[in-house]
Amino acid sequence: MLQLYLIRHGIAADRHPQTYPDDRQRPLTDAGVKKTRKIAKRLAELGLHFDHLLTSPLIRAQQTAEILVNAKLSTKPEISATLAPAGELQDWLTWYNTIPKTGNNGDVAIAVVGHQPDLGQWAEQLIWGEVREKLIVKKAGVIGVNLPDDGEIIGQSELFWLVPPRFLL
Repeated sequence: MLQLYLIRHGIAADRHPQTYPDDRQRPLTDAGVKKTRKIAKRLAELGLHFDHLLTSPLIRAQQTAEILVNAKLSTKPEISATLAPAGELQDWLTWYNTIPKTGNNGDVAIAVVGHQPDLGQWAEQLIWGEVREKLIVKKAGVIGVNLPDDGEIIGQSELFWLVPPRFLL
């Protein structure tokens, strides 16, 4: 089985052109770090482990990915421009098609850390084959999608988890 976890970055500093003229540089707030650490700890307690961890190149997403690594959920994250805002699912699929589809116990778990609305839209495309603007990933929230073992995954995947952060705290 292939499981994809779409994880939104934690709470970030407000958009403020004078403080952060480049939106890509906005970091997690102290509260965002604290909350994301608690969520990562809970995910580890639930027995999750990611064979692959990809993150958006934006600072807040990279910080979120590092928190996941520090919680022993995965090893070093891979930065992927595909996960930057407005990234295309088709570009991510190019990477996905290059990885082995079996892990140590036979299953493979992939986590991607990115942004809303992209993560919700990607989940919708995987599940329904189209964007419906219905799935929303809250900051530090998680969507879990089972991907088919072979064949087309667009419109053929299955939602198994939609967890707002409050349910993990």
